[in-house]
Amino acid sequence: MAQKGKGSNAANKGEARDNHLLAALPADAFERLKVHLEPISFSLGEVVYESGGHMEYVYFPTTSHISLLYTMIDGSTAEMGLVGQEGVVGIALFMGGETTPNRAMVQGGGQAFRMKAKTMLDEFKRGGEFQHLMLRYTQALITQISQTAVCNRLHSVEQRLCRWLLMTHDLTQSDELQMTHEFISHMLGVRREGVTMAAQRLQEMGMISYVRGHITILDRQQLLAHVCECYQVVKDEHRRLLG
Repeated sequence: MAQKGKGSNAANKGEARDNHLLAALPADAFERLKVHLEPISFSLGEVVYESGGHMEYVYFPTTSHISLLYTMIDGSTAEMGLVGQEGVVGIALFMGGETTPNRAMVQGGGQAFRMKAKTMLDEFKRGGEFQHLMLRYTQALITQISQTAVCNRLHSVEQRLCRWLLMTHDLTQSDELQMTHEFISHMLGVRREGVTMAAQRLQEMGMISYVRGHITILDRQQLLAHVCECYQVVKDEHRRLLG
């Protein structure tokens, strides 16, 4: 059974605007929706929904971020996309389906808001800015997923690790990241040994520090100089579509 997160009394409807899509809504649309936004709290590793599971909610992260993972028959996984406060989890609902072939798992614990699928679909069918925002975000997410596939095929583990660290850094706005090499290997779809070797090289070059599941970003500019073009392609497309 997929986890749904825990209700949180700490969050309020004003904090819903910390999600960029909700913040971009016109006042009238936000007023209609805010009574349907339920604050929830996610923990690291929590499953938001399973592959093929029925989707009852869409989720608007604020301080949490969520990985979209594809799991093979043998149990191996790879990250397809990463969603934080810039987006929404559950696009399959307004793209014509109630299920999706990927799994959504919390990569960074924190807060989010959820909305029942029917409420979201009713607003989507009204057209207007909510529909336009959801569709533009979907195009941006498709770009991220496509670029991730290209990156995994053409670029080194070291470059892919740089891209992943930069994306995570953007979402957390913190130099301190809590994650093991094994966890990262599942995200990148590579062997743990490959991640260990790549992390050691980045550490030797002074870009990161890694101690017992704790990664510290020491030099973001070096990471930017070392990363493949995929990181910037995704950033530019998101900026073009959503500002």
